[in-house]
Amino acid sequence: MALLDTPLCAFGTPAVPFDLATPVGERHTLASSAGPNGLLIAFICNNCPYVVAVAERLARDAKTLQGEGIGVVAIMSNDNQNYAADSPENMKRFAEKYGFDFAYLVDETQEIGRTYGAVCTPDFFGYNADLELQYRGRLDDCRPGASPEQINARSTDLLDAMRQVAKTGQGPREQVASAGCSIKWR
Repeated sequence: MALLDTPLCAFGTPAVPFDLATPVGERHTLASSAGPNGLLIAFICNNCPYVVAVAERLARDAKTLQGEGIGVVAIMSNDNQNYAADSPENMKRFAEKYGFDFAYLVDETQEIGRTYGAVCTPDFFGYNADLELQYRGRLDDCRPGASPEQINARSTDLLDAMRQVAKTGQGPREQVASAGCSIKWR
């Protein structure tokens, strides 16, 4: 479980089409996932301590963004054949535990994670209404083990950035990379 930081945002990179299913078989595509004001794609998994630490805040911020016309999906690209914690059954339990009201999709072949260039969990990709990349940064400034006081006083990097993207079509030029565990490739 190597700690990695995500690369800087490659502004304007187009979103890659996908057609993936939830653990219960509901299919979602890039087109069906995007909202009128943009799309947030979160590459996450079930067992990374960085994802576990942000899961409740991600669910809450995602609900806010969805209410503002930004689509949200999460994609699990980890090797779930060799890492049972990331099985579709565990994905379903994880989404229920943290109250995800967005699709949590299985990237069974890992092709989508590789095509997007996802490197760690969590890895956030924020797109404008034209599905051009405008944000690739952290959710907030809290790390695993943050106190309730730190969480209450957290920065809202992703939420603020996606609101800016929805309003202007452009993401903030200064972004702080997300950090997390390496994606488990086959």
